[in-house]
Amino acid sequence: MTPSEITRLINTAHRHAKRKRRAKRWGRLAREIVFNGILLLGAFLSAFPFYWMFILATQNTNQIFSWPPQFTPGESLMTNYQTMLSIIPFWRNFANSLFVGITHTALALLFCSMGGYAFAMYRFPGRDWLFALLLATMMVPWIAGIVPWFILISKWLQWINRYEALIIPGAASAFGIFWMRQYVQESIPSELLDAARIDGCPEFLIFFRIVAPLLMPAFAALGIMIFINNWNAFLGPLLVMQDKSMYTLPVALALLRQDPRRGFDAGVLMLGTAMATLPMLIVFLAATRRFMAGLTLGALKG
Repeated sequence: MTPSEITRLINTAHRHAKRKRRAKRWGRLAREIVFNGILLLGAFLSAFPFYWMFILATQNTNQIFSWPPQFTPGESLMTNYQTMLSIIPFWRNFANSLFVGITHTALALLFCSMGGYAFAMYRFPGRDWLFALLLATMMVPWIAGIVPWFILISKWLQWINRYEALIIPGAASAFGIFWMRQYVQESIPSELLDAARIDGCPEFLIFFRIVAPLLMPAFAALGIMIFINNWNAFLGPLLVMQDKSMYTLPVALALLRQDPRRGFDAGVLMLGTAMATLPMLIVFLAATRRFMAGLTLGALKG
């Protein structure tokens, strides 16, 4: 083979390799464009209902049900706000939901973390059977116990129109204990606790000074789920809160659908719903990073 033929072969190989690299680069770019496009579409589909809800909160009923729909803010925001305040004590109901949600979430995180820590790190007779029984309670729907729950709250504890009826029940949930147990098993090494015990640290301080700070991602994830679930609760507050000033937001917002003086006002209802949604959005956005970390690590070990 002559030198010119060798040179030609080398040049051909270089051109082929260059075309292959270019095709690979364009293929990777195309995949990234498609993937990012799907993500953007999903983000748009997730965010648009919230945008649409806030837009409807600024319109009156005629504008809401007009065609074609208006995707720009209307001029009825203050009118809807004043009408809403004339029907329900919104800010009192908002404060009720906020107080109940924060207090219930704090108690639930305390009890569930301590229960999960005990099931994960302590060995005692019947531990596995007790944990299996705890998980079995998750299969029973809450509505199945609504009658004895109401009798307990109303006749035995006398908690009608009292915050305790919404804060105490469910503060130690089976799901919360299960969640924290899985997280503790995955993220807390037993050697760390043994070292603390050797140094003379009492069990109470081991939990609050060593274990609890390591559970912050789990606290964030579980806390968001508990808070949102409590914030959206309707049937429980409807049964035990009989004074309008003690209503939580979901119960109070139901009154906006059946105001006998004005009938159904879609703009007022959407404004109340939008204002009730804001705290949940703020809580989620403020703890998104810890929430995702808690979901990821908590799901690693089953």
